[in-house]
Order: sequence, then C-alpha cells, then structure tokens
Amino acid sequence: MNHAEQRPPLPPFTRDSAIQKVRMAEDGWNSRDPERVALAYTADSRWRNRNEFPLGREQIRAFLTGKWQREQEYRLIKELWAFTDNRIAVRFAYEWHDASGQWFRSYGNENWEFNEHGLMRERHASINDLAISAEDRLFHWPLGSRPEDHPSLSELGL
Repeated sequence: MNHAEQRPPLPPFTRDSAIQKVRMAEDGWNSRDPERVALAYTADSRWRNRNEFPLGREQIRAFLTGKWQREQEYRLIKELWAFTDNRIAVRFAYEWHDASGQWFRSYGNENWEFNEHGLMRERHASINDLAISAEDRLFHWPLGSRPEDHPSLSELGL
C-alpha cells in the first residue's frame, strides 16, 4: 500500500482522533466531490445507505454522483456518537432541496469500520427525511465546509 492510500488519523482511535476523523468526513462530503470522497474508502468498501448497497469505490462514486445531482445545495453536519479501536458511530443531519425546490432535513446514524490504513471498509447508514420550509433551514453557510464557528448538531438542538 502506498502512502497515498493512508488516511490519518489511523486506528486505534482516541476521542480526539475520532472527532478529527468525523470532521474530515463531514468536510469531504460537504465538498460534494464524488472523486475526492470515494478515496476515503477501501477499494472493496461495503455500504448500506438506506435501501442501496454500493460495493467498492466505483459504485460509491456513481452513488455519490447521483446523490448530489438529486440533493441540491447539500449541507451536512456530523457528530461523534461513540468509538472503539477501529470503529466510529456518528449521528448527522443535512439539508438539501430537490429539483422542485422542496427543502428537506435528513437525519441519520452511521456506523463505520476502518482498516489499519484509516480507510473506511464498511459504512452502514440509516436515514430519515423531513420536508421543511425554506424558513426552517438551519444550515446557511456558503457551499463547502462548515465554518468552525457554526453550531454543532447538539448546539442546534437537533
């Protein structure tokens, strides 16, 4: 494995390194760049995302490309829930709108398992969507990474 295939922080995780890994994942997903995001997963990574089951980076790239075409103006916040040596559990919420302009807040939980190189080899996500009005949106930063001073999910009461 070459150095480019390493994604620090590496397991075993500490609280601080798990928080760092979660924020890095959030920043990656907020880039809405399927090529960049797919590199955080092993070549044979296994996912469950709602009712879809992408296998490997190519299927993950295709999945993410379609996701961000459907989920427009996507903004995500992730928060550490728990961790062990090579596993992290997160809760998250993201806001987006569909092609008709209807806004949603999607809530969920993810369970992640990493290999020794810090690449995610398993991702299990459960997600629920709530239709919201544009006035009910809480995530208003410019597209891209969430600003450091933006409230967390806990601070927002979500």
